[in-house]
Amino acid sequence: MGQTYPVYCRPYGLIDLWLMYLKCHKRRKDGKLHRYWSIVESYRLANGLSAKRQVLYLGEVNDAQKAGWCRIIEAFESGAETPQQIALFPSDRSAPAQFPQEVCSLNIDLSRFELHRPRQWGACWLTLKLWDLLELDRFFIPLLPPSRKGTQWYKILQLLVCNRFIAPGSEWFVHRHWYRQTALSDLLDLEKEVVPKNALYHCHDQLLRHKEGLFTHLQQRWKNLFDADLEVLLYDLTSTYFESDPPFSEGDKRQFGYSRDKRSDCVQVVIALVVTSDGYPLAYEVMAGNTQDKQTLRGFLDKIEGLYGKARRIWVMDRGIPTEEVLEQMRASDPPVHYLVGTPKGRLSKYEKRFLQKDWQQVRQGVEVKQIEESREIYVLARSAQRMNKERAMRRQRLKRLWNRLLEIKEVKKQTRDELLMRLGAAKKDAGRAWWLVQIQTPESEEPVNQDTFSFKLDTRKLRRTFRREGQYLLRAFVPDKMPTEQLWRQYIGLTEIEESFKTLKGDLSIRPIHHQLEKRIEAHIFISFLAYCLHVALRGKLRTLAGGLTPRAVLEKFAAVQMLDVHFPIKDQESRRLVMPRFTQPDKDLKLLLARMGMELPEQPPPRIETDKSVKI
Repeated sequence: MGQTYPVYCRPYGLIDLWLMYLKCHKRRKDGKLHRYWSIVESYRLANGLSAKRQVLYLGEVNDAQKAGWCRIIEAFESGAETPQQIALFPSDRSAPAQFPQEVCSLNIDLSRFELHRPRQWGACWLTLKLWDLLELDRFFIPLLPPSRKGTQWYKILQLLVCNRFIAPGSEWFVHRHWYRQTALSDLLDLEKEVVPKNALYHCHDQLLRHKEGLFTHLQQRWKNLFDADLEVLLYDLTSTYFESDPPFSEGDKRQFGYSRDKRSDCVQVVIALVVTSDGYPLAYEVMAGNTQDKQTLRGFLDKIEGLYGKARRIWVMDRGIPTEEVLEQMRASDPPVHYLVGTPKGRLSKYEKRFLQKDWQQVRQGVEVKQIEESREIYVLARSAQRMNKERAMRRQRLKRLWNRLLEIKEVKKQTRDELLMRLGAAKKDAGRAWWLVQIQTPESEEPVNQDTFSFKLDTRKLRRTFRREGQYLLRAFVPDKMPTEQLWRQYIGLTEIEESFKTLKGDLSIRPIHHQLEKRIEAHIFISFLAYCLHVALRGKLRTLAGGLTPRAVLEKFAAVQMLDVHFPIKDQESRRLVMPRFTQPDKDLKLLLARMGMELPEQPPPRIETDKSVKI
C-alpha cells in the first residue's frame, strides 16, 4: 500500500482525537514508477470498525530515478513578484544528477506536515460563479473603481453579497469573525486575515446611484438565461421593521404604519417589488413606513415604463393595491395597461345572480372557475375545495368559541351595562368575522342587565350566505384579448411567486435586523439583500430543469462541505522556510453528480508558495 506518515489533529471544539496521515499511492505506468500523495482521515465507527476518507489530494512528489520523470511546478516565494520553478522530493530522496540547473529542487519533510487555517470554500466559490452567471462583473467593475487609497469597492461589494447569500450577518460580524472563516481572501485576492471594518460600511455609500442601471441589466440577463416572460408582472408590497427609537429627522422613511410582521410597536419601511411570472425580480422601491398600498401603484407604473418603455403588459396584483381611479387610468392609457387583480367578496353580491347561470369549469384537481363579462372587464369566480375546508374549519372554531364566551357572559351575575359592553368588546376582538354571524341584543342606557335585555342568536341568513361563499374568491381582469378563464386563474395564482420572494428575503437572506442608522445605508443594505436574492433566483432557475427537488439553500449546504486548508511542509535543512500548499477538499459523490448536472467544474488547486517566518504577520 505504500508509506504513511501519521499526524494527530485536535479539531476546535472537540475533545476526541482522530488520526490523519499522509498516504503514498504507487503506480507503475509505461515502465516508470510514480508516487502520488494524499491526506487520509481515519475514524472509528459505532460498531468498533475503522473507516478511512480521503481529505486532500496533493498530487505527485517526484522519485529520484530519471530527470524526465520530474514534475516541475511554479511556486511564489514570500516577497517575490514572479513565481519560480521548483521540483519537490521527499526528504529521503535526492534530486537526480541529470536534473536541470535552472530548476530549484526542494526536499520536504513529509513526516512533519501541518494543517492550517481550515475555512469554508465551496459555498463561496458557488456564489461567485452565480455572480459571473449574471455578469455582474461587467456591470459593476466600470462603476466601482478603486478609491485613491486603494480600496477595492467592487470586491468589497462581492464580499458583502456573499455574506448575505451564505450566512447573513452584520458588517461587524463579517469583519470580526466570518471573513476569516471563509476562503474569500483566496477567491477574491484580498488580505488573508482581515478586511477593514470601515470599508464594509463605506461601500454602502457607493451603491444606490447604480440601482436603475442594475434593473435594466438584470432584465436582459433573465431574458437571455431563462427566457423570462416580461409581459406578465407580479406586484406586491411588504414591510420590514426596526428595533430603534424614534423620533427621526423630518422626511425619514422610518415611520409607524401597518405592519405585515405584526410589529406595530416598531417603525418600519415599506418595500415594493416587481417580479416576472416565474419569480425573476425586475425592480424594487423603498418607501416610507406609513405608505398605504393604494398610494404606490401609479408611481411604479411610471417607473417600469421609464425603465423598459411602453408595452402591452399585464399587471397581477392583490386586492387593496389599485384604486378605481388608477384602474380607469390604466384602461385609458395609450397603449392600455392591462391588469388582473383580486376583488373583495362584497362585490360578489352585485354579480351573484349572473354567476349562478354559468357552469363551473375545472382548472385543477379541487379548483373550479366561471366567468362573466362586464363592460370592458372580465370577472372570474374561483372555488377551491381545499380553501373551503380551511375557511369552514376556521369559521366553526371561532363561532363555537364566541358562542361559549357569550354563554359565560350571560351567566355573570350583578354586572352593569358598562361591564357587559366591555366583555362583549373583548369577545368581538377575539371572534373576528364570526362576530357578524350572531345577532346580539344589549340593554339600553339605564336598563338593567337580565335575560330580557341581553340575548343573542345566530343570524341564519348571513350564516347561509357565508356557508355558500366559503372557499370562493373573485378576480377582476382587463386583458388585451379574450383570454381563457383557466389562463387568467393561473396568472393570478402566480402571486405566490412574489410571496415566496418576501419569504426568502426575510428568511434565508435575513434582511432583518438592519444594523444601520443612516437612511441611505439602510436603503443600500436592502440593495445588497436584493442582489443576494438575485443570486438565489439564478441558482433556483438552474436547478428548476436540472434538479427540481433541491432548494438553493440545500445546494449551498452541499457546497459548504468543501473546505480549504493550508498544508505546511517543512523544507529539509531550512527550518525557517516551508512549502505551503492551499488545497480544497475533494467533493463527495453526490456533489460530483450535482456539479456534472449543473455543467460546472471545480477549478485547479491554487499554486503552492514558499513562506519564511518573516512573512508571517503577527
